[in-house]
Amino acid sequence: MNTKHFYYLLQLLILPLLFVLVMWGMYWMDWNYFLELYEWGIYPRTIHGMIGIVTSPFIHGSVKHLYNNSITIFVLLIALQYFYKTQMWRVLFWGIILSGFGTWLIGRESYHIGASGLIYVLVSFIFFKGVQTRYYRLVALSMTVIVLYGGMFWYMFPDIEEGISWEGHLSGFIAGIILCYTLEVPDYNRIYKYDWQKPDFDPTSDPFMKHFDENGNFSPPPPPTPEVEKQAESDTYFQCNLPVVYHLKEKDKSES
Repeated sequence: MNTKHFYYLLQLLILPLLFVLVMWGMYWMDWNYFLELYEWGIYPRTIHGMIGIVTSPFIHGSVKHLYNNSITIFVLLIALQYFYKTQMWRVLFWGIILSGFGTWLIGRESYHIGASGLIYVLVSFIFFKGVQTRYYRLVALSMTVIVLYGGMFWYMFPDIEEGISWEGHLSGFIAGIILCYTLEVPDYNRIYKYDWQKPDFDPTSDPFMKHFDENGNFSPPPPPTPEVEKQAESDTYFQCNLPVVYHLKEKDKSES
C-alpha cells in the first residue's frame, strides 16, 4: 500500500471513529458521574426537548443500545464518505435535523435518545440514491445495504419492540428519502460494452439486426452461390487441337 492510499484510508476512518468515540465518551461520563444525559434527548413538542434534535444521536441508555448503533453507524459513515463524498456533510447535517425534528413532532411524550434516527437516514439515503442513479456500483451498494440492514424496516412500526423509538426510525427513514431527491450527485458515465446498449442505437442501420423480421424472427440470408472458375485456355507450344486416334494391335504369339 502506497502513501496516497494510506492517507485516503485514514481519512475514511477519522470521521466514523470520532463519531463513535464521542458516543462512547458521553456514555462513560453519564455512567460515572450520573449526569442523566437522557434529559438532553428529544422530548416531543416542548421547547427544551428541541435541544435533543442535535444532542440525542450521541446519547444512549445502555451498553447494548450503544454497541449495536456503534457498529452500524461506523460502517454506514465509511460507505457514505467513499461513495458520496461531496454530499456527506449535507447528509449528516440535514439528516440529524430532519430526523430529530420529525421525532419531535410525532413522538410519544418521552425522551428519545440514540443514533438510530441517523442510521435510518443513512440506510434510506444510500438505498434510494443508488437506485435513482442506476449506476452499477451505487446499485450494488444499495443491494448490500438491504441485505445487511433490511430487517430494520419493521422497527419503523409501533408495538414491534418495547423501549425503542419507532417514531425516530420512521422520521429518519423519511428524511433519507427527502435528501435522496433533493441532493444531487454527479452524473456517472455508464460504460457500454456493446453498441446495442447505447441510448442512440438505431437497429435499422445495424447489419445484424436487419436479419430479423418485424415479429422478431431471425431470417438468415441465403448462402452465396459459389462461382465456378473457368479454366483459362493455354496458348503454349504444347497445345494441340488435332484429334488423336489409337489403334489396338494384338500381340503375336511367336513373339512371346
